[in-house]
Amino acid sequence: MKSYAIYDEELQRTSAIGYLFCYEKAESFIVELCEDLDEWDAPLLFQGLVKRGIYTIPRDISILWVRERVIPSGRQNIGSILKNHKLKEYSEMAFFQLSKGKCSQDGCYITEISEEQIPEKIRNRRMRNIRECFFTEDRQLVCMLWDNTVRKVDLTKISKKNNDIAKVLKYKEIYDSVMVGPGGYSVIFNEAIEIGIADLMESGLVLSLSANDFYSIIRNNVVDTSRACEMLQCSRQNLSYLVKENKLTPIICGTKENWYTKGELARVMSE
Repeated sequence: MKSYAIYDEELQRTSAIGYLFCYEKAESFIVELCEDLDEWDAPLLFQGLVKRGIYTIPRDISILWVRERVIPSGRQNIGSILKNHKLKEYSEMAFFQLSKGKCSQDGCYITEISEEQIPEKIRNRRMRNIRECFFTEDRQLVCMLWDNTVRKVDLTKISKKNNDIAKVLKYKEIYDSVMVGPGGYSVIFNEAIEIGIADLMESGLVLSLSANDFYSIIRNNVVDTSRACEMLQCSRQNLSYLVKENKLTPIICGTKENWYTKGELARVMSE
């Protein structure tokens, strides 16, 4: 990830108006605006959001802002432009960096900064992003945030206003594909269907368990095949026999290793 401060030379301020985070592998962008920015000083594309008090710009709108500043891939002389800049192939990221984020529509430009130069307020805002996510048996989405809180989201509530989410809930292979979006600003299904963090948090129920509690449960209660053999004082062959006879149920079945809960092993030991 690369970070940039966004400045506007048309404004009478020397500080940044916001920050741009570029996730290069995912070719994704997110803009975080400073909260002291009013709608009239915000870039035109963001004014409606700032008026509503939204300073974390959704990914699709952030990408539009970047593309305003990038030579389009369909440009007639794109081959010559690539050659002049010694680029082997077209890349929005590369052209955006070459332009320094400038365009004819406003006075904005970017300056690359380190993670340490990002203001504390912006870093704290990003702590509310998603760290990990997974589904429960009843298809509730659990989101663990970087601030250590956990929310359980009923996607059926979101599906009422988003037909794509309704499709997700119909097919196991789609909702099993869930992954955290770039920077933790969303969750993505099948690399195509996305739910932003604002919608997730609005529909989410805060759980009393923290993210660290979940990690502790896994760390202290899940063991691999070798540890299971030690606890049951048996060989891998005997362990495999118990599984085949449905006397022991792994929590995860792998190609070389299975994983078991200590509670399941204690049940077998007591029988």
